[in-house]
Amino acid sequence: MTKIILPLFLLLSFSLTSLSQKLKPGFDKEEYREMMLISAKTSALDSNYYHSLPFPAHFTLQYRSSSIGLDNLWELWTDDKSGKAVISIRGTTEKAESWLANFYAAMVPAKGELRLNSHEVFPYQLASEPKAAVHVGWLLSMIYLSKEILPKINEQYQQGNKDILIMGHSQGGAISYLLTSYLYNLQRLNQLPKDIRFKTYCSAAPKPGNLYYAYEYEAMTGGGWAFNVVNAADWVPEMPISIQTLNDFNNVNPFTNAKQLIRKQKFPKNLVLKHVYNQLDKPTRRAQRKYEKYLGKMASKLIKKYLPDFTAPTYYNSNYYVRTGATIVLLPDEEYYKLYPDDPTKLFPHHFHKQYLYLLNRLSSF
Repeated sequence: MTKIILPLFLLLSFSLTSLSQKLKPGFDKEEYREMMLISAKTSALDSNYYHSLPFPAHFTLQYRSSSIGLDNLWELWTDDKSGKAVISIRGTTEKAESWLANFYAAMVPAKGELRLNSHEVFPYQLASEPKAAVHVGWLLSMIYLSKEILPKINEQYQQGNKDILIMGHSQGGAISYLLTSYLYNLQRLNQLPKDIRFKTYCSAAPKPGNLYYAYEYEAMTGGGWAFNVVNAADWVPEMPISIQTLNDFNNVNPFTNAKQLIRKQKFPKNLVLKHVYNQLDKPTRRAQRKYEKYLGKMASKLIKKYLPDFTAPTYYNSNYYVRTGATIVLLPDEEYYKLYPDDPTKLFPHHFHKQYLYLLNRLSSF
């Protein structure tokens, strides 16, 4: 009898463990697939977008927000068997304000505050490094979403659900970066329980901030707790356009004392070197100022059409956007391009969920 009971007990224990399996670090191909199926539902403007895709296998929709901020939206999905929850953030829609969130591309410090209206100033911390900076349009979107998301996280925590996946595709991926940073920093500041485990999948996401932000994000989520999944044929992860000036280097760099060294050279060598230095330095500085003017100061005037009480912040003088996070590259091959060719008549020939899921199926390294 004992010989029968013991194997049954072990089998039952294994089954219960599997059902209550906690989040694990590392890129999980099937986990990302499930997140993509959820994201397709969140992001779809109508059912035609996802009608050929299966429904998520493990998670069910619990909450869908209304449109907030710059036509931003998020959903909460849960898996009762495992106790996991998913925060799924919608990407860009067809509305002008949604696109404006992308084009409002000046940078602001990754620690500061935004004045949303005359009676609400929202403090935020996404990084502690003073030189870390992020995209202001997606920060503004994240802030509006976070005001709804945080109470739902606390509800999940009260129910015993401490494993939360954060998922976003396209603009949703960019916002997911910033939301992840915001939540981790709330934990650091003891404003959110530290035993909540977050795991993030940013899919087809554009670049969220500068190198110093990327450093902190990667250190904070290191060990396999955040991934950036990119189709190598997709142009969206190449955005926003990046401009690196000499101001974007660390304090100690080869250019720190360049002007002093040039002045010490004998005439006319000093004039020649000064001319060359200025020819290399000034164009990038001028370009950065123009980008900040059009994608910051002028874009903020358009923002006020949709958020009339918003006060534009002081911008960080940089547009040095970089790829962020541990990246999983989906490489297209000849078979892929037969199905999804480079079609100049289409704006997003390689960007949607179907293209990413097709390449995921062909990913053999995980």
